[in-house]
Amino acid sequence: MKALVCEDDKVVLKVIEVAMAEEGIEATLVNNGQKALDLLAQHEYDLIITDIHMPYANGDAVLNFVHNEQGKKTPVIMISSDSEEEVVSMALKSGVRSFVSKPVDVERLRKVIREVKG
Repeated sequence: MKALVCEDDKVVLKVIEVAMAEEGIEATLVNNGQKALDLLAQHEYDLIITDIHMPYANGDAVLNFVHNEQGKKTPVIMISSDSEEEVVSMALKSGVRSFVSKPVDVERLRKVIREVKG
């Protein structure tokens, strides 16, 4: 399984990288939304993990690109420190498969990844 991970916080990115390795997932890591969009235009991924708030293009732009512009059903896990119920609800309604709040717990993230993988 190949995943694209887009997160601008280096510590959170490392936590996600550890979770991906423990789940046997090959992860491509980027630190801004524009890099994610560029890679999505060129490569296929089985899973996308993205922060909501990022430089150059936010998580909503990444989600919109994959689901609406490309018409793909690639599962997206959204991560954010903004864990208000309204934000989580809006993300899930927009097609996000799951939502993980910061600070990211490796075990919680692994559980969510396994649920999304099926």
